[in-house]
Amino acid sequence: MTLAEWLSKRSDEDLVTLLELRPDLAVPLPASMAVLAARTEQRASVLRAGDELDTLDFAIIETLVVQGAADGRHGQPLPAKTLRKLLSDRVPAATVNAALQKLRARALVWGPDTALRATPAAQEALPWPLGSTTELPDALTEPEIAAALAESTPQERALLDKLAATGPRGRTRDAAPGTPSERPVQRLLSRRLLNWIDEETVELPAAVGQTLRNEPVTDPHALTPPQPGTTKHPPADVNAVGAGEVGELLRHSTSLLEVLGRTPAPVLRSGGLGVREQRRIAKQTGIDETRVGLLAEILVAARLIDKGTPEPAPEGDGTEDYWTPTTTSDAWLAVVPPRRWVVLAQAWLELDRFPWMIGLRDANDKPLAALSAELRTVHAVRDRRAVLELLAEFPSGTEVSAADLGRVLAWRQPRRRRHYRLDAVESTLAEAESLGLVARGAVTSAGRALLHGSPEDAESEMATALPEPVDHVLVQADLTVIAPGPLTPELQHRIERVADVESAGAATVYRLSEISVRRALDAGSTAAELHNLFTTHSRTPVPQSLTYLIDDVARRHGRLRAGMAQSFVRSEDPTLLAEVLAAPVAGELALRAVAPTVAISQASLGEVLERLRAAGFSPAGEDSSGAIVDLRPRGARLPARQPTRQNWRPNPPSTEQLQSLVAELRAGERAANARPGQAVRSDGSRTSTAATLNLLQLAARTRRPVHIGYVDAQGVATQRVVEPLKVGGGQLDALDPVTGSVRHFTLHRIASVALVE
Repeated sequence: MTLAEWLSKRSDEDLVTLLELRPDLAVPLPASMAVLAARTEQRASVLRAGDELDTLDFAIIETLVVQGAADGRHGQPLPAKTLRKLLSDRVPAATVNAALQKLRARALVWGPDTALRATPAAQEALPWPLGSTTELPDALTEPEIAAALAESTPQERALLDKLAATGPRGRTRDAAPGTPSERPVQRLLSRRLLNWIDEETVELPAAVGQTLRNEPVTDPHALTPPQPGTTKHPPADVNAVGAGEVGELLRHSTSLLEVLGRTPAPVLRSGGLGVREQRRIAKQTGIDETRVGLLAEILVAARLIDKGTPEPAPEGDGTEDYWTPTTTSDAWLAVVPPRRWVVLAQAWLELDRFPWMIGLRDANDKPLAALSAELRTVHAVRDRRAVLELLAEFPSGTEVSAADLGRVLAWRQPRRRRHYRLDAVESTLAEAESLGLVARGAVTSAGRALLHGSPEDAESEMATALPEPVDHVLVQADLTVIAPGPLTPELQHRIERVADVESAGAATVYRLSEISVRRALDAGSTAAELHNLFTTHSRTPVPQSLTYLIDDVARRHGRLRAGMAQSFVRSEDPTLLAEVLAAPVAGELALRAVAPTVAISQASLGEVLERLRAAGFSPAGEDSSGAIVDLRPRGARLPARQPTRQNWRPNPPSTEQLQSLVAELRAGERAANARPGQAVRSDGSRTSTAATLNLLQLAARTRRPVHIGYVDAQGVATQRVVEPLKVGGGQLDALDPVTGSVRHFTLHRIASVALVE
């Protein structure tokens, strides 16, 4: 039996499953089972399918290959009963049967139970040398490797590190017999940290190389997955810790947007965010530099920050691009915290970049910048989800170490084991904890819902985990205001207008000062409104010092008024205006008195206010009607735009499309196996066209199937066996016996017709 014959005997459901598991086989559409069989054996397709196989799957493939060659029967089949017997000492028969079913579904192993065969190219997909699974182990265990490495000298360790980084084999004269035993190579050979190949060649064992590269050590003989150690935490505690991280995430993200709105960061010539700008942002926001890089990556992925020329543009020639908040950020800031979190968490899960690589060195020994192109990796999304989805398989509140997660992933996907180095898994978990998806080493309820593809449930879980907003504060005698939890949006806005954040966390501490109170008055608040704010919302008595502060600032505030003339300055007190005109600031602003109580300037209103305040005065801005206006800077913004980068992975065909494809394959097979009788081949002449028409009409009258060659509008030639029903009007109506549906063929596109015997 050939592979094409075995595929032909599979059910339609089996073929659809094969094309779902290996979608590359369906593109372009295979013309027959023989073409499909040839594609399943192509090396590139087999290697791609091998990325999804685990250690047991590869052990079965290797056993089939080795046993077929051991008896001089290279390529000969092996009964499933014999295969189960060979592996019975390491894995139960039921587990072997399940693995066989998995391999058959992917057509990597095929044939009946009495004659199993492995696809030839599957041998090349083995993640270890052929024979590693079937031969008895003669290598050091992981603890033995660690002990031997601890005894190595710096010179010996440097030699091992070189082989681990460049390749397992190395050439040296010290491998020859008779070399003094104190030489580094001889010492490493004696401790089995190197294997002897010949007089000039040594090889680094696979397990030693994995240990040196900080990869999970994979044992080809371990045919059952490792059992990681776990620690149980109450799910409510995990969710509470995660909610605390989410509060910090949202606060830091808001701070970053505000800083970039005030002062957009220039885009590096090579793209990305410069180290100097990253430090400047960290200093202004009080956030760690590493966290600034992570937040910048997430906010750009969520399209809350983009690069371009913002409005208003920063001072300069106007040709540079800047990292600036988009208009979408304003809408994001206005929604409830759980929804804001979902936007950021989803953006991180779908981010095709590794933010934890920021600061690492590239090939030229230069640090990788945040938002740079070098951070993009095609397998970032897949690796990130693999780590989190494995952790989510454990019950709620279960903590699993990064090392154990790496070992399980390396067993499940040994061809990808280098992607699950300890530092990569630890960095992924650290980022997940920063976003509240993981807490105390376990997946939170909201994170679990988001991983399962339900943003609505994730938002609901996060809303439950986040503490309820409070509508009160605690005013202290030292002019600090304590928020015992997250404030309601309206109260938070009013408090932040009149006070500065001194420390943040579960309880936020605000500081009141003359500058902060004046800022609130500048924004249009009155002294009465500020008194009412603290009287209404403070659970502690309002201290006299705060009352005096508000009244004192309000008494001096606004006695001096500035407006637009270009700008003007006025005061009901001529003496105060005369004092301003006598000060050095009057010369800087070119103030000119036009009345005892009014002076004008050619400087902008913002500059007039800024310089007068720097000179010790307390002016307030007003509009043309004399009302105080809020002149605080609004921040630069970019118009939001849709991402132009296309997804690197094409969308796989749907089940319906694959079912149709299988039906086409069945029709092609039926046509290929049909025995032709009387035949006509059209050459475009009148005679051949008439003969084709007569043969089709004869088949329609006698209800005989015909084998037709047809060229569609795209120029694709196909062979079909159909039952003609009606011929006329330049069209053939025929029943497709495979699908049971009536199909229509244009007569001039029919290249050949043959009655089926």
